[in-house]
Amino acid sequence: MEEIKTGKIEPEVIEDIGTTYPYKVILYNDDIHTFDEVIEQLIKATGCSYEQARKYAFEAHVKGKAVVFSGELNECLKVTSILEEIALHTQIVS
Repeated sequence: MEEIKTGKIEPEVIEDIGTTYPYKVILYNDDIHTFDEVIEQLIKATGCSYEQARKYAFEAHVKGKAVVFSGELNECLKVTSILEEIALHTQIVS
């Protein structure tokens, strides 16, 4: 907080430099798909790198779920559609 000459304390404004998207795609862990299958589908659905897809797959495996994409609703619907081509379990949240 910054003190203004009037003696009042005003909150400091911090600008958010990142873009916040309203929707997120969550990928849930399952015992059916291999890591390679999930990684391949994540790359296809999101366009992320192999390394990033591997991190998402590992996070879903360890924590039970992972946020794998953020964007507008229509983009999230496309991503979930591709992930669900191989019966991966997903959810879109806001």
